[in-house]
Amino acid sequence: MYRAIKIFLITVCLTFSGLTFSGLTFSGLTFSGVIISSEVQAQDDIHVLIDALGVGDFPEREAAIKALVASKDQHVSQILQQLSDGLLYVNSDGGPVLLQGGTDDEPTYSDPITGEAAADVDPDLMTKVKINNALRGVIGAATSQLTLMSPDRSARLAAAQGLLKDADPANLDLLNSALAAEKDAEIKNTMEAARAVLLLKTDASVEDKKAAIDTIAARGNRDALTILTTTLETAPDDLKPAIQADISSINRSLALWDIVQNIWYGLSLGSVLLLAAIGLAITFGVMGVINMAHGEMVMIGAYTTYVVQEYITSAFPELADYSLAFAVPAAFVFTGFVGLVIERAVIRYLGRPLETLLATWGVSLILQQAVRSIFGPTNREVRNPTWMSGVFDLGGLSITWNRLWIIVFSMVVFVALLLLLKRSAFGLQMRAVTQNRRMASSMGIRTGWVDAFTFALGSGIAGIAGVALSQIDNVSPNLGQSYIIDSFMVVVFGGVGNLWGTLVGALSLGVVNKFLEPFAGAVLGKILVLVLIILFIQKRPRGLFALKGRAVEA
Repeated sequence: MYRAIKIFLITVCLTFSGLTFSGLTFSGLTFSGVIISSEVQAQDDIHVLIDALGVGDFPEREAAIKALVASKDQHVSQILQQLSDGLLYVNSDGGPVLLQGGTDDEPTYSDPITGEAAADVDPDLMTKVKINNALRGVIGAATSQLTLMSPDRSARLAAAQGLLKDADPANLDLLNSALAAEKDAEIKNTMEAARAVLLLKTDASVEDKKAAIDTIAARGNRDALTILTTTLETAPDDLKPAIQADISSINRSLALWDIVQNIWYGLSLGSVLLLAAIGLAITFGVMGVINMAHGEMVMIGAYTTYVVQEYITSAFPELADYSLAFAVPAAFVFTGFVGLVIERAVIRYLGRPLETLLATWGVSLILQQAVRSIFGPTNREVRNPTWMSGVFDLGGLSITWNRLWIIVFSMVVFVALLLLLKRSAFGLQMRAVTQNRRMASSMGIRTGWVDAFTFALGSGIAGIAGVALSQIDNVSPNLGQSYIIDSFMVVVFGGVGNLWGTLVGALSLGVVNKFLEPFAGAVLGKILVLVLIILFIQKRPRGLFALKGRAVEA
């Protein structure tokens, strides 16, 4: 009875007088000239404020939400979340607000704070405490206010970003208090930007607004550009020149960052082409084989990654985040073995390049159909490990971790292969066969086995490329077909059999593609690149870095 009287008094006050709310300070309620002090929101019984949510219409409910926030009770966030999720119910005849659980057929009701089950509740009389879009906005803002002072750094940062997005001037006092207490540089910078945006929506002095504009302009990103562009429409005449100057400065800066971003995207694409083409460059250079099944080696490497990840996830779930460390050697060995079998069974019996093109094209069709029969035609998901997930900003660049690690990985593979060719006996034999096969054979080098292991090495590297591509592309039977033509273009452009040429060719074609795509589109851009390569090889038939040797020169 006593609780019902208190709810009635609060409801009457909220209905007829309104609520004055600033920051986290509940200034009190006025009714018929009588001031009800802030003792209401300071009382120990938070249930009274919760029960007020079930009384009245949406305006009264909004006032009740603000009163809850002003109480500073530790359970307010929990209650607001329950309200937002539609879990709070009240008896249509009056009574306390309860938390609904159970199922739709057999609901249960309990105290929203303690979880203690409520007795003698008729589900047929219980109605949901409803909220509309306006109340959802109030709840969102209230949640930001509560988390702005949270000891959790991530919660405070999210709250500051929320205030920057909502830009409600009513939160200015709250933001000033939080800004004075904040020590973290990143959060403080976000709060200062939010404060500047809020100031522009108030009747602050021209000097304060000018300082706010400078703060926003200092961020120099697209959000700052949007804010300043919107502000320009309603700004006083004496502020418009400064705003326009800041907008022009940000546009120039963003144009430069767009160029850098395209270069980064091009290097990212180039690293993928490098991984896909480097094995092809070896086999093409040493053996003169036009391997149309090279893309299928990439595809097999991607499916090997999928199988390894699935096995580790089921058998050793604690190692699931490191499955790629096991997939790389597994893909290299397995695809290398497949390549060795293809060379011993097919390639070594062929002579002319056209024969190898037709034969390997047939092998590629067989491999694609084999994969479809084993894994099905649909895509398979290869999950990114946590250390390859997410995005981070570097200046005006937006960089994804998976692309960054693929660039690093491709450079590691390139350096390792370069050392193999320059510092090992097998590498010396490969270079000898490339430059003069007959002379190498007369010196005792078993050129047939050099061909076999070179083809296996190139296939193994293609398998490693498949591991990397599984992190950024769909793992499907058609995966390799997307890169085979580009790989051949890289090899021809850079110089057959030259690793440095392959590196320069891959990165160059990647950057050129990314700069052409915005103007010509992806398909037409590739056609233009192909035309440019054809024109280039008319002048330099051996590519950028031509191999030297008696056989090569002949």
